[in-house]
Amino acid sequence: MRSKSVGDRVLRAILSAIVILVMFIILFPVIWMLPAAFKGKTEIFSVPPSFLPKVWTLENFSKLFHPSVYDKWDFVSSFFSTLGVAVVAVVLSLAINMLTAYVFARLEFRGKKFLWVYFLFSMFVPGISILLTSYRVVYLLGMLDSFWVLVLPGVVTSYNIFFFRQFFLGMPASLEEAAILDGCSRFRIFTSIFVPMSKTPMIIIAVSVFMGYWNSFLWPTLTITENTKIMQIMQVIRTLNTRYAGDYGIVVAGTMLSLIGPLILFAFAQRYIVQGIAITGLK
Repeated sequence: MRSKSVGDRVLRAILSAIVILVMFIILFPVIWMLPAAFKGKTEIFSVPPSFLPKVWTLENFSKLFHPSVYDKWDFVSSFFSTLGVAVVAVVLSLAINMLTAYVFARLEFRGKKFLWVYFLFSMFVPGISILLTSYRVVYLLGMLDSFWVLVLPGVVTSYNIFFFRQFFLGMPASLEEAAILDGCSRFRIFTSIFVPMSKTPMIIIAVSVFMGYWNSFLWPTLTITENTKIMQIMQVIRTLNTRYAGDYGIVVAGTMLSLIGPLILFAFAQRYIVQGIAITGLK
């Protein structure tokens, strides 16, 4: 028994060391980025490299918040524009996808199986394969360089509908039957019973949608070319990398500030993300 316990301790120590090493490898770019944002233009790639800056400077942030007259972007505007797009997308995505999932999970209607197969089939179509088609559609609708061209195309997804449908299928039918006997409409059943009981999956999908819109680069680059007031933050960071080629201090500073939104969101939602993983495992 003693040798077995010693073996368990050694195994745990080895596994713990591996986990720490993997975490360090993953987090090292972020850890390095924090002091690098306060380094001068030449010190970032100085040899030998230094973790902490020899001379702390706010020059990178000054360039970021006070662009020259030749720059067509505004970092603060792009930050709040991206935040607004992501928040609106989260609200619309939850409302539309949850309602659709409720219909597929709890209602019976003609053509239900065919429509459900259609939704499932769209899960296997890569988004990049319909990129040009999507662009053509928004172009014909006159939506280019508008707020809604950033929001609407990605609001409804078959995966989110599938996720909520599977969750709704697992809810007891007795609650719904009792509500129907009490005279509740379908919409009231959805808002009064299903929505309050879906807090954890709602937060999981909300985080996923928020991160998707926050990190979006290709679609905003194609659709936002003239209206610089609603340029997304990843577009601005790419512009920084082009406009200030070689001056990676300002690029690092912009990248560091772009992490604020996701970090705050994760800080509030981490408990529900863990619960969601547990629910997924049980199902």
